[in-house]
Amino acid sequence: MSYFTEQHEQLRIEVRHFIEKEIIPNIVHWEREGQFPKSLYKKLGDKGYLGLRYPTHVGGQGLDYFSAVVFVEELARCGAGGVPLSIAVQTDMATPPIAEFGDDYHIENFVRPALRGEKVGAIGISEPNHGSNVAGIETRAVLDGDEYIINGSKMFITNGTNADFITLVTRTNEQKGHKGISLIIVELDRPGVTVTKKLDKLGMRSSDTAEIVFENVRVPKKNLLGSEGKGFAQIMWELQGERMIAAPLAIGMATFVYEQTVQALEQRTFVTDKQYELLALMFTELESAKSIAYAVAEQFNQGKVPSLEISMVKFAAGGSVIKIAEIAMQVLGAESLAFTNPVQRIWRDTRVNRIGGGADEIMKEIIAKQLGLEVSV
Repeated sequence: MSYFTEQHEQLRIEVRHFIEKEIIPNIVHWEREGQFPKSLYKKLGDKGYLGLRYPTHVGGQGLDYFSAVVFVEELARCGAGGVPLSIAVQTDMATPPIAEFGDDYHIENFVRPALRGEKVGAIGISEPNHGSNVAGIETRAVLDGDEYIINGSKMFITNGTNADFITLVTRTNEQKGHKGISLIIVELDRPGVTVTKKLDKLGMRSSDTAEIVFENVRVPKKNLLGSEGKGFAQIMWELQGERMIAAPLAIGMATFVYEQTVQALEQRTFVTDKQYELLALMFTELESAKSIAYAVAEQFNQGKVPSLEISMVKFAAGGSVIKIAEIAMQVLGAESLAFTNPVQRIWRDTRVNRIGGGADEIMKEIIAKQLGLEVSV
């Protein structure tokens, strides 16, 4: 079954040309710098790429979800995972809950500027003591008149040094667990916000990642998304989209690695049968990942949010790209170890697929529970 129309394929060609001109020539430099310039967001916004699947009434292009799939897959073929990851945080993590649960004020001040590439967003979930356990977060927002006073810290924040705002998961009352959680948008130039550490990472190096501390940060009450205590449901909704977009990110990186491996072997005078067998295995893994990802993307495209299937997609696609990158390293041998070889870069970048957006263990727990199996915690 083909999920992509002629319009999708035309979009793919346009995005590929943009990436070949604006991103690929700069990848090595951005990897060394540990980030890319914010001006790239504006260039993407001017093309309409940041709002492809968003409805027109919030500033988007009003296209379907497969348009976003095409865009992210092509981004992830740029030769590094960091750039597409940061952009996916903008398009599929920080901004969607604002568009979904926000009012006119939120749309005009955050969603529209984000889709134009004029403001960069981040999503604030993980903390130094809490990762996958969202219900245990400690960052606190206390209402004082018409303002919230926020104290706490967030760790592993993608776009943390460049972002203009963060969609912050915070606790707004004393109730334990998920009942006391809310989402509040925090502009990161407010007094009391400090980027205390830019992280030096194994992979995703062109994506800036930081720890952000909030000390008595005052934010207007109108920056609350929806009503207090609804944040857990809102962030669970967001995580489904985050896990869904992880699949085309993985597929794009896997496609790049496969193509690089084929090209490298074509330049050799002798290739073993075993190497051809490994290429066949890589291709099979890639096509299997596409099959499950596109089938579930079709449900997502229809407005369905199937937790079981999305968890399976996230788990399967993330595992496939890691396996494909590992095989590519083995096929290419010693040449793949050089830092000038892009395959080793993707090999490093893929490791986050089993951690970010919900670790493999969380995905397996969700799958098991959805199947009615006993899960011991």
